[in-house]
Amino acid sequence: MHYGMAIDTKLCFGCTACAVACKSNNNLPNNMWWNRVVTDGGKYADTARGIYPNVVMTHYPVNCQHCEKPACAAACPTGATYRDEETGIVVQDTEKCIGCGTCIQACPYEVRTLNEGEPAYAVDFPLGDFDAPQHKVSTVEKCTFCGNRIARGEVPACMELCPGRARFWGDLDDPQSDVSRAIEGRETMRLLEEEGTKPSVYYLV
Repeated sequence: MHYGMAIDTKLCFGCTACAVACKSNNNLPNNMWWNRVVTDGGKYADTARGIYPNVVMTHYPVNCQHCEKPACAAACPTGATYRDEETGIVVQDTEKCIGCGTCIQACPYEVRTLNEGEPAYAVDFPLGDFDAPQHKVSTVEKCTFCGNRIARGEVPACMELCPGRARFWGDLDDPQSDVSRAIEGRETMRLLEEEGTKPSVYYLV
């Protein structure tokens, strides 16, 4: 099995609902985001490139790419970061993580965050899933593909709240899965393919 995701850039309009769903369901601390939406256009978010009327703007939601050859895992000195061979998900084990930040430097996608201090939250009670990951001081965190939700037969939180229905999820090894069928026959790209990491997130263009 090889879990993966496809995101249709023609349907994504940059609303950031995916990022908010991720933050809420995983009870992420203040100033921590496992998902972000990047605008390929002007200098600032949600600005187009070009001169009117010939302008262009595309949104790219970016989270951990769950690479087949993750640079973060190769760099981790303790084995805290590794690719789960049963699911294809790149896991961050906070029990083994020493917060050295080597994985952050190795990852070309800028999707990891170090909990430098004791995590602080906007409200004084936990949000999201009952089994949301615990957040510990001096550990590195990132998107988990909502492994806790997958284990109970659900889909990642970012999938459920996408109003444009721009996301497709499933087993890349199964030709009948939603993600495989979405990719079939469409032009696709993966971020920074020249890095040789073989991301499991495809962008339909």
